[in-house]
Amino acid sequence: MPKTPPSHAAYAQSFRCIGSDCEDTCCKGWSVPIDQAAYEKYQNLPDSPLRTLIDANMLRISEGAKPADFAKLRMNGENQCPLLTSDRLCQIQTELGEELLSHACATYPRIVNSIAGIQQTALALSCPEAARLVLLNPDLLTPEPLDYNQERTSKAEALAASTDSNAGPEVPATPLSLISWFWPIRQLVLALVRNRSYPLWQRLFLLSIFCRRLDEISSGELAQSVSEFLGDFQAAVSSGALRTAMETLPLDRAAQMDVVLRLAGMLLHRSNVRPRFVECVQAFTTGIGNGPGATLESLTEHSAQAHNRYYAPFFAQHPHILENYLINTILRLRFPFGKEDARAGEPFSMARECALLTAQFALMKGFLIGVAGFHREAFSAAHVVHTVQATSKHFEHHTEFLNLAYELLVESRMDGARGMAILLRNEEPKLPRPAAPEIHAPAPREIPLSAAQS
Repeated sequence: MPKTPPSHAAYAQSFRCIGSDCEDTCCKGWSVPIDQAAYEKYQNLPDSPLRTLIDANMLRISEGAKPADFAKLRMNGENQCPLLTSDRLCQIQTELGEELLSHACATYPRIVNSIAGIQQTALALSCPEAARLVLLNPDLLTPEPLDYNQERTSKAEALAASTDSNAGPEVPATPLSLISWFWPIRQLVLALVRNRSYPLWQRLFLLSIFCRRLDEISSGELAQSVSEFLGDFQAAVSSGALRTAMETLPLDRAAQMDVVLRLAGMLLHRSNVRPRFVECVQAFTTGIGNGPGATLESLTEHSAQAHNRYYAPFFAQHPHILENYLINTILRLRFPFGKEDARAGEPFSMARECALLTAQFALMKGFLIGVAGFHREAFSAAHVVHTVQATSKHFEHHTEFLNLAYELLVESRMDGARGMAILLRNEEPKLPRPAAPEIHAPAPREIPLSAAQS
């Protein structure tokens, strides 16, 4: 296996806020957290109209709050930050400088994760400019290796090697030892996502198998070293030996549509649904033929037509867009190790992390198919950015969304390998396949537009 880390994700460092030119300001539609250090700075400001405005709108959170969420700013009647000026600029930054911003305001939309002693930065696609920067860049990852501390890396590789060499058939690799293999695992994941010799749905399905096998190594079910497995998996992907088997995987557009609608319903029933997201929902539902009398069968048929006529041709010409979406999500969620605060007490499972990645991708793909069906031949990169940004603003910052999504997958029996294939696959098989047992058709379902408009 390669010993060098994957290409450096330098794109986050190039992000620049466009301020008053932004079409969906981050200072509106949600609360603004104030960390303890910023709170104390504001308490020590000299008397001024700005200090009075801050004092009138800054609310302490209950005792025992974490330093990162020590206080918050109360939104005004228009549900926007009271410190946003008439030209949509931050009054604190304008008058006092960027160093006086709270941590959340100073760093958004950057998301910094640290793993194996290395920091990586992704971007929250809830920001329109971040979504453009990520999605539209045909060369998102720079070819230069990440500049990191060689001594630290040598120690990590030594730990991985010693752990792996001692992990015979009776001694499984633990989650900790898997983390010591972070760079080789991450490198293989990113290479697989960008391997265009496979259609994208097959790449993600292979990723689900990859994660399940690593879980089996971690639990001791698979008596193979991490190094041997990574080498074998990479060789299997390079040889194309798995292509024929993947062509026999199930295609069930109705079951896929049902899950997409239920995931969308989770977002629509939130109280703070915003106009930009309503626009996406309306385009999506129109594009799949939703309305009075619509059934799951009719929605599925309209979606298949939108996919084949508009979605698939567009992304065949712009394959980097969905790859970039996945790359950024992988970095944002520390995939496949996951963010510990998002697991809610769940045991460590790479298969679970892959199911969550698949659920997010299936939801975004479903929306984009509908939006493509709505705009038809006019479907463009601008529509993709708008859809991804508006949708991301609802689930990336929905603290319970990932856990609820996983519960839905388990409930729908979509968390296994067969379910992953159903969520990912839209294309007809290219090879004959044996008849598969039918999955009970879900009940007809309509998206409640009234929930989005309330």
